[in-house]
Amino acid sequence: MGRLMAIEGRKGAQDAKRGKVFTKVIREITVAARAGGGDPKMNPRLRLAMDNAFGVNMSRDVIERAVKKATGELEGVEYEEIRYEGYAPGGIAVIVDCMTDNRVRTVADVRHAFSKCGGNLGTDGSVAFMFKKVGVLGYPAGADESAITDAAIEAGADDVVVYPEDGAIDVITAPENFQAVRDAMAAAGHVAEQAAVTLRADNDIAVAGDTAEQVVKMLDMLEDLDDVQNVYHNAELAQA
Repeated sequence: MGRLMAIEGRKGAQDAKRGKVFTKVIREITVAARAGGGDPKMNPRLRLAMDNAFGVNMSRDVIERAVKKATGELEGVEYEEIRYEGYAPGGIAVIVDCMTDNRVRTVADVRHAFSKCGGNLGTDGSVAFMFKKVGVLGYPAGADESAITDAAIEAGADDVVVYPEDGAIDVITAPENFQAVRDAMAAAGHVAEQAAVTLRADNDIAVAGDTAEQVVKMLDMLEDLDDVQNVYHNAELAQA
């Protein structure tokens, strides 16, 4: 009975995590479709959101229903995008991107996470200047560095970063070139394990000990909030 309960508990946690991923993906599809229309061929943001949805095994019916709700063919919830900026302990810059149908609830939840962990919620632009928007294609350890580099150059990527600690590779692109580079890399036989347009800090700040624990606690609290889509930071955390 104890083992059964443990399995059920683990499955429940996995289901909850999967549900949160689905919620984030559906919100991104909704906002992307509302902003740029329901045709993924004409809306790169929607195409990426739909690719991410297929990547987490979301059914086509669910995806199409989200698009129809966003474009007014079906009744749906109105979401707005909000960005919050601030500092975690140790002077760590943090950006929190949210999609919400209740701005008052969202700002209260985000502010609580910052204050509870010794951080400070700032004003618009207070840390955004420390980050750049880039497209990132991620390849795992063991990927062919030479072949990926050659293909990335041919595809028009801006940079290739190889991480010496594990051999993982990131191909970096300008946001406007992301989809074209992604398609070209896939056509060359290099399908990215992870692909996204994201924010990257210009410089990371190393933190350790109690400060690192508080930073991780705050980042985890923010990630767990229902309205939070993405959390970006410039903390360099020691590997466990």
